[in-house]
Amino acid sequence: MSDPSDDDSTSGFSAHELRARLKQITQPIVDSLDSRLSAQVDKRVDQRVDETMKDRLSVIERAIADLDRAVHELQDRLNDSKKTKEKD
Repeated sequence: MSDPSDDDSTSGFSAHELRARLKQITQPIVDSLDSRLSAQVDKRVDQRVDETMKDRLSVIERAIADLDRAVHELQDRLNDSKKTKEKD
């Protein structure tokens, strides 16, 4: 008994031709889905990168603010020290 999918007499197409036609018909749909999924993945990756960068930048901004305060304190102490020396 032969496989009915390979029977050329009833359908007029061989299994190989049917697969090729099916692939030809479905390829635009597959390509569209692929591009949509890629865009969705890219968007999610971009969001995660943005969140990570915001977290890291906030740490850096706090460190810069701490350094700025420390520099101002040192400048004030230096100015106070100069004023004390000038008075003596």
